[in-house]
Amino acid sequence: MENELLIDQTAYLEAGIHIGTKITTPGMRRFIYKIREDGLYLLDLATIDQRIKIAAKMLAKYDPKEIVVTASRIYALTAASKFAEITGTKMISGRVMPGMFTNPNRSDFMEPSILLVSDTRNERQAIREASKTSIPTVALCDTDNLIKYVDNIIPCNNKGRRALALIYYLLAREFMKEKGLIKSNEEFNYKVYDFEAKLEMKAN
Repeated sequence: MENELLIDQTAYLEAGIHIGTKITTPGMRRFIYKIREDGLYLLDLATIDQRIKIAAKMLAKYDPKEIVVTASRIYALTAASKFAEITGTKMISGRVMPGMFTNPNRSDFMEPSILLVSDTRNERQAIREASKTSIPTVALCDTDNLIKYVDNIIPCNNKGRRALALIYYLLAREFMKEKGLIKSNEEFNYKVYDFEAKLEMKAN
């Protein structure tokens, strides 16, 4: 199975890409692999890997300038910003304001063809805006996320610093390959570290 994965299974495990929360929503239950002794839900690694591949293929069908990426938490902001920089996609940091995708009279109005969301809870306004104009949405979803209006779910730990860095690293690499901008993994001149927030947030 490891030979078929986008990256060595150990890298996935070390980044904690599969470690969810102690809560699961109905829409995310199908992605649960098992419950850990401490009550945390674990996501299925093979499914995560497959979903990243599917998302990259889906995004690569569009012109980068027509793709909008949203992120609000610090770890996601760093990773998503690097993704946007490498792929040439548009980045919205923080909250998407009502009317941003639906009201042409707004100074910040834009018409994305597809949306990539880092967290359906924090960026729910972006998803609402996209749903009103039938913009397809790809979203990183943890076990506790709602998936309403999400067209393509990437089940993953969307809160961890290393997990988010790895997800966006792989999405960027696979996107570039799908676009024909690079032919192999070796041609992707970035490391997972480049996508990682350099300061770790302390728990309260």
